[in-house]
Amino acid sequence: MTKHAYAVSLVTQGKWRFYTLTIPSDVLAKCCFVSSRIEDPAEGFQRRLDKKRAEAIAYYVDKDLGTIPNSVILSAQKDAKLEVTGRGKTIQFEEVPKAFLVLDGQHRVYGYTLAKTSLRVPVVIYNGLTKAQEVRLFTDINTKQRPVPNELLLDIQHMAGDESQEDNLLRVVFDTLDTNRSGPLFGLLAPSERTKGKISRVTFNAAVKPHLQRFSELDEDRVGDIIGNYLSAVRQHLSARDLDATLVNPTVFRAIFDLFPRVAQRVSDLNSSNYLVENFHAVLEPVFARLQAKVLTHPGTSFKQLGDKLVSRLEKSQKF
Repeated sequence: MTKHAYAVSLVTQGKWRFYTLTIPSDVLAKCCFVSSRIEDPAEGFQRRLDKKRAEAIAYYVDKDLGTIPNSVILSAQKDAKLEVTGRGKTIQFEEVPKAFLVLDGQHRVYGYTLAKTSLRVPVVIYNGLTKAQEVRLFTDINTKQRPVPNELLLDIQHMAGDESQEDNLLRVVFDTLDTNRSGPLFGLLAPSERTKGKISRVTFNAAVKPHLQRFSELDEDRVGDIIGNYLSAVRQHLSARDLDATLVNPTVFRAIFDLFPRVAQRVSDLNSSNYLVENFHAVLEPVFARLQAKVLTHPGTSFKQLGDKLVSRLEKSQKF
């Protein structure tokens, strides 16, 4: 039986004691397991592993030569036969498949099994925990230690020089709309966090990104003008019906952009691609005319269903 020994530091935090150390990623991959709620309904408490996420980690390690400095958190099991030696400065354990239960970092460990490159991985090991204590720690880690919100990550992505051309365009358009005092979304956008009553960067990107290909040959200023003019026309219709507040609802906002390609095509056909506010407004008229308020005030959770309703109203008007 293969044994491994590593230098450790013993840390005490409140009532908890654990060891900190580094372990080669290939060793870690051979000794860890997860307790999935799907695979083990009686005893499991973790979510299902996502292979695509693990593959992305493996790619990051192998191709990008990436760094993953945050610790994987483990609970030593009886099969590990973990021993403390060297006056408390070393631990040793047996290399068996279920030596350690992963409490945090399961996708990193899974990614290491797929990666060809070996790294030294920071690790925290708890020893002698009961099942109840393992579940409590898992719960604490996943509820009290909040991840950085996606809105903030998108807001700062360009600072890392890691932005795609599409992401750059979305950021520029969003920021322009956010700072333009006479624009349709001034005061309604939340750049770096999710805020009630405002459109987050995540919602904005999800709504607009699928339609950028239509304007792939235009510069970012022109794309921003077209999107701004479209939203101005939408807001005019909403304001006329006292429905202004519905625009910041994520379902409504995304549905409005499901409608966008057809409206833009109609404006292009009728006005030789002259995407002025008044041209958008005219094409949108049958969509909002006699529209029941509850369609937008109580839109449900499916932007696709709402978008289909709005598209249907537009298409019916074009038959006459």
